Amino acid sequence: MGRPSQHDVDRLLDAAVRLAAQSGPGSVTMAAVAREAGAPSGSVYHRFPSRAALLAALWLRTVDRFQEGFLAATHEEPPERAVMAAAGHVVAWSRANPLQARVLLYGPADFGESDWPQDARERLRTGNRRIEEALVALARRLGPGTPPEIERLVLATVDLPYATVRRHHQAGGSIPAHAEDLVARCAGLLLAQPVTGG
Repeated sequence: MGRPSQHDVDRLLDAAVRLAAQSGPGSVTMAAVAREAGAPSGSVYHRFPSRAALLAALWLRTVDRFQEGFLAATHEEPPERAVMAAAGHVVAWSRANPLQARVLLYGPADFGESDWPQDARERLRTGNRRIEEALVALARRLGPGTPPEIERLVLATVDLPYATVRRHHQAGGSIPAHAEDLVARCAGLLLAQPVTGG
């Protein structure tokens, strides 16, 4: 049995996350990742054939890790609790994973999505569809699931929590523990408001 590689994929992607969080997506180059990981450049090229493949892997691993907990939260019962859990997850995960959260405050386009390998772009679309379908299903568990109701749900579980995370990151501080509860409570209050329009 061969020895495990010292510079495995996760170690290289961890280095890429640190670079992106500290200096933005443009700082993530093959050479910079090798330096940050203390690895030979060849080991980066061995695992990622191009910078586009590296950036795709960086984004997809990060978003997959985030979405796992978010999707689980949307299935909680009753549905009102699921909304609060999903909103709270955004803040709690971001507080526990500050560097990865900074990555997600960008978007896939910032990481060169248009140049990604085809299979990576398909993985991105599949992941996005899973989130959209989960939110539509949750909206229908709460009521008729009309477009305005879905819009309210996105505001409660995505827009409001991300605005909270972004504000704390831009201020240069950590996210306080009470932010998760505040966001969850605000999400719950949004559900209590009537939605008009069709």
